[in-house]
Amino acid sequence: MELSRKNRELHLDQEAFSALQLVKAGLLSPVNKLMNKSDTLEVLKTGLINGKTFPFPFILSPSGKVNTEVLSTAKKDEQLELIVDRISVGHIIVEEIFEINPKERVRQIYGTDDLSHPGVANTFKRLGKYAISGVFEIEHSELDSNKKLIEEAKQRIGARHTTAIMMAANPLHRAHERLIRQTLDKTDLVVVFLLKPYNEKELVFETRKETLEYFITNFLPKNRVILVPLESSYIFAGYNEVLIDAIVAKNYGCSTLTIGQNHAGVGMYYDQNAHKTILDKLVGINIGINMSAEYVYCNECRTLVSTNTCPHGHHHHISYHSESILELLRLGLLPPAVLMRKEISALILAKLFPDRFRNLEKLYYDILPITGLVEEHDEKDFYIELMKLYQTTSLT
Repeated sequence: MELSRKNRELHLDQEAFSALQLVKAGLLSPVNKLMNKSDTLEVLKTGLINGKTFPFPFILSPSGKVNTEVLSTAKKDEQLELIVDRISVGHIIVEEIFEINPKERVRQIYGTDDLSHPGVANTFKRLGKYAISGVFEIEHSELDSNKKLIEEAKQRIGARHTTAIMMAANPLHRAHERLIRQTLDKTDLVVVFLLKPYNEKELVFETRKETLEYFITNFLPKNRVILVPLESSYIFAGYNEVLIDAIVAKNYGCSTLTIGQNHAGVGMYYDQNAHKTILDKLVGINIGINMSAEYVYCNECRTLVSTNTCPHGHHHHISYHSESILELLRLGLLPPAVLMRKEISALILAKLFPDRFRNLEKLYYDILPITGLVEEHDEKDFYIELMKLYQTTSLT
């Protein structure tokens, strides 16, 4: 969008912009605007907006010297350009400017203001002293396309019941696969929202997306699982994460949200003589919540099991800790097949270590069985065949 030099500018990062896009696309309803000071106080007091749950005030408070100067001098009804990466993405008409306490703000989101927490520290740095409310206009066509994608998938199979799963797949492992399969048993259509954070390291979004697409295409019923990217900004962080997940899933047209019992923020607490979880705070958001058990590999059962159904103790269980599996991949090691499907491991290692082998073809023909024909192989093929050798049993 061409910049208008007549208007002053507010500079936003991609994370703040994505949150505004969610609102404009109707995906954070009951929130449909930036909250003013009165709205903010109401949400802090009741946890509700327009009679429905929203866990914290939805405000825009960008940091930076230029933003502080603009907000501290902005006048009611003034139009400010919204700038992301030096490009105008829309504008806002000033309704109200009010001061906020950044430490209180991070406490509302994360449940703590401890700056040793990486998420808290990152969000705290992004917060300014002033918040702005007002009518704004921005581009959000990609989110509208995602809504259309889900609606078309429903119509294609005549789905009456749609279930959402929020997933990082960092990396995609066997427990993720089991969760998707078991969810399919209870619904017509599964929408996997693949989280796209702003601090990606080794496994970038495109690699995680490719692994999920491979699994969905090759190992699941056609047309019953779709993949939708979801930019995971700071509003999805902290102990309120599951409430935001439920709100977004509902507004995308899903009737149920499946979460794991170890999902962030779902722990029990005691209130008014009753045991509750944060899900008990979900008011006016008409979506079912299905809580899945934790999956482990049991070396006595010799298969993937639920901790609710396995009679053996935890010392017989191999847990699916994503960070530990990712550590193996970082070191260039093939995770055991009980942890990850070999094709998925191969795909990821080929991305993490491109051109790893100096003479791949010689290595391939020296140690792996071949058909006798001249064949071309890439590194992904090599990892898959190598895993097959690991899984032979006659000499082990």
